[in-house]
Amino acid sequence: MVEVKAAENPDEIRYIVRIVGKDLNGLSPVWHALLGIKGIGQRMAVMMARVFESKTGIEYDAKLGEIPDDKHKVLEDIVMHPGNYGIPSWAFNRGKDIESGKDTHLVMSELDFSLRNDLQRLREIKTYRGMRHTWGLPVRGGKTRTRARKRGVSVGVEKKAAKAAMAPKAGEKAGGKEEKKK
Repeated sequence: MVEVKAAENPDEIRYIVRIVGKDLNGLSPVWHALLGIKGIGQRMAVMMARVFESKTGIEYDAKLGEIPDDKHKVLEDIVMHPGNYGIPSWAFNRGKDIESGKDTHLVMSELDFSLRNDLQRLREIKTYRGMRHTWGLPVRGGKTRTRARKRGVSVGVEKKAAKAAMAPKAGEKAGGKEEKKK
């Protein structure tokens, strides 16, 4: 394999690199910078960086800002279409899409949009999961008496010290300050 060196001159480093509509840190290694893209976890980032290394010859742990501009398009294509580069379908975040029936990997706004559509579909066909989402209750069997998140005000136990501080001291009126007699 022919090894292509990244830029060695520190003046050529780009501190912010835009890939798939997201500004990434140019000082981070390629695999670590990919973690900043929504929909790419650590395992997928390393896989994509290894594929990028095999396609371009630039090491997967080279700084993202040192990579030449023409190689950014290759990295972006790997992120958008990982199946075309030999990444296995079990690593994708959307297996057997309901509409297309294909395994796909979605990132950024596409991921948000598909998640929103899935929840909307569950609500429309009135599945148990859809109704629980509608009501704001736990979907996967969580307890609802005390452990449900994002619900009303939590009920706690008052401490004795807090009660004692709030109660009026002996000899004082409950109304607060005593009035002076004239």
